[in-house]
Amino acid sequence: MTLLRRLQSWEGFLLAALLCIIVMNSILSPQFLTVGNQINLFQLSIEKVIVALIMTFVIINAEIDLSVGSMMGLSACAFGWLFHQGVDPVLAVVICLGIGALGGALNGWFIARVGLPSLVVTLATLIGFRGLARVLVEDRGITDFPDWFDALGQQGFLGPIPFALIAFVVLFVFLWVVLQRSGFGRKTYVIGTNREVAIYAGIDTARHKMIIFTASGLISAFAGLLFAARVGAVRGDVALGFELDIITMVLLGGVSIFGGTGTLMGTLLAILIVLNLRNGMALVNITGHIQTGVVGMLLIASVLVPRIDLGRLRRSKEETA
Repeated sequence: MTLLRRLQSWEGFLLAALLCIIVMNSILSPQFLTVGNQINLFQLSIEKVIVALIMTFVIINAEIDLSVGSMMGLSACAFGWLFHQGVDPVLAVVICLGIGALGGALNGWFIARVGLPSLVVTLATLIGFRGLARVLVEDRGITDFPDWFDALGQQGFLGPIPFALIAFVVLFVFLWVVLQRSGFGRKTYVIGTNREVAIYAGIDTARHKMIIFTASGLISAFAGLLFAARVGAVRGDVALGFELDIITMVLLGGVSIFGGTGTLMGTLLAILIVLNLRNGMALVNITGHIQTGVVGMLLIASVLVPRIDLGRLRRSKEETA
C-alpha cells in the first residue's frame, strides 16, 4: 500500500515522466544512452544541480535566493583575479569560499534579523554580486589557471567520473540526511509551514535562516569554482541566468513556493528531468533559446500543477454524475 501511495504521489509522476523522456530520447538519438553522453549530461550542468540541493532548503524554509548565479560568478571571477594577482591558488579557493559564506550571511542578516523580504534582498544582491564580478574582471576573460585546477573540472577524477559529480553525490547524501533525518530538517519544515508557530515552539527562526542562507552562499561559491575549473576561464557573465534552471528544478520537484513541503528526492527527479530534456533537445539540434523556453514552461507548470486538488476534482465529477 505504501508503494502504491508513493506511485500516486508527485514524485511518482515525476518518475514516470522521467522514464518517458529517457525512452523518447533513446529513440530519437542512438547516442543518448552511451556512457560518454550520460556523463556529459551531468557535467555540463553540474554546477546548477549542486546549487539546486541547497535551494531546496531555502524554498522549504519559505524563502527564495535569487543571488545564487551572481554569487557563482563572483566566486569564479574572484578566483581568477586573485590568482593573477599572485595569490596562492589554494588560498584563493579558500578566500572565494569565504566570500560565498559572507555573501550568504549578508543575505541572511537582512532577511532574518532586519526582517526584509528575501525576494527583495536577494534581487538586490543578485545585482550587487554581479556588479562586483564585473568590476574584478571588467570585460576581459581570465585564463591560464594551474594545471591541477583545470584538471579538476575537465578530467575524470574516479575513472571517467569527474570530481564535480562525485561532490554532487556526497552533498546530496549529506543534505538528504540533514533534511529528512535530523532536527534541523524538521525545524526547516516547521518554519516554512508557519513561522509564528515555530517561534512559539521555541525555535530560533532567525538563527536557522542565517545558517541556511550562509550555506546557500557557500555552496554557490563552491559551484562557481567548479564552473571556472570546467571551463578553464572566467568572465563577468559567468553563470548568468542560472537562477531560472535552479529554481525550476526545485519547484518541479514538488517543493512548494510557499514553503513547508517538498523533498530532496523530488528535487533529484526534477534535476534528471531537466537535464535529460536539455540533453535530448541538444542531440536533435534544438537551439538553446527553445530549450530555455521549455524550461520556462516547466517552471510555470511546476507552480500550477501541484496546486490542482485532484481529490476535489474527482469528487465534483462524481457529484455531477
